[in-house]
Amino acid sequence: MESKNGEGVRNKQDIFRDFIANGAFPTESDMQVTESTIELTRAIAEGSSGVLVKNLYLSCDPYMRNCMGELPDSAQSYIASFQPGSPIPGYGVARVLESGHPNFKKGDLVWGITGWEEYSLITAPESCFKIEHTDVPLSYYTGLLGMPGMTAYAGFFEVSSPKKGETVFISAAAGAVGQLVGQFAKLLGCYVVGSAGSREKVDLLKNKLGFDDAFNYKEEQDLDAVLKRCFPEGIDVYFDNVGGRMLDAVLPNMKLHGRITVCGMISQYSLEQPEGMYNLMNILLKRVRMQGFLVFDYYHLYPKFLETVLPQIKEGKIVYVEDIVEGLENGPAALVGVFYGRNVGKQVVVVSRE
Repeated sequence: MESKNGEGVRNKQDIFRDFIANGAFPTESDMQVTESTIELTRAIAEGSSGVLVKNLYLSCDPYMRNCMGELPDSAQSYIASFQPGSPIPGYGVARVLESGHPNFKKGDLVWGITGWEEYSLITAPESCFKIEHTDVPLSYYTGLLGMPGMTAYAGFFEVSSPKKGETVFISAAAGAVGQLVGQFAKLLGCYVVGSAGSREKVDLLKNKLGFDDAFNYKEEQDLDAVLKRCFPEGIDVYFDNVGGRMLDAVLPNMKLHGRITVCGMISQYSLEQPEGMYNLMNILLKRVRMQGFLVFDYYHLYPKFLETVLPQIKEGKIVYVEDIVEGLENGPAALVGVFYGRNVGKQVVVVSRE
């Protein structure tokens, strides 16, 4: 319901309560579901370039754990800072209700950083992308066609420098990014193996997403042994989403001139003391290139990304698995679940299916 004559309407919100200490896992109690009111007709001040939106889908992403602690100044320029007492910021899909920005008009669909609430005033809409293609599910713009999709595309094709016939290993392979990296690698003609945290996810990788092999790291006592079994001649490209002991086990199994692309380190996000590395000498001896990256540096490639991926989706060459929960009231539990590996595929929160 939209306001008329300046009347306020309900605005359900997921509020971030306070910063989390290092070494702590987030819990549902770190967030609070509340209701406020918003006057939609007065939300945008005269002369403002802000955009008022109705949120439709919200994205649960691993990077958000880092934002739950106090960020260093170096990170605040590219990550939406969490502020105690305010709605959780994160990627989402929304419809424009009113706009003071020349690039957006009423009725436009957009994806980008918004708030975990029914209605948001986006004060920096230049960071949002207008959605031009609506013949795919809108929820895909929280994942496959949004930030995670661009992360997979840039990290694999731009950073990993892959070649046809190479061997590729992906950790957290059933997640929002990993499942796409694996499919990109298969389309290129690579041999692809993924690790995941449950038998259900391993089955998904092998039987739906087309991986050549996969294993449940929680059932493997010796990661070095399982990697040698899957890659008897070594790994050309390791796409790392977890860090920690998996990364350490990969290092001795890299080929000469292999590449390690560091996308995330979710195994380390809630540790008070990060795990140490013991096999770093392999980077030197095997002349391995190890590079981290941030997707924000590659957003200029988004049009090229769409040109590549949209036809592959429509032709059925790429599939995407989503784990969808309904309602802002279930958002905190869904977000917490990401850090425990409870989601199967991209975790999405539905605010409205209008």
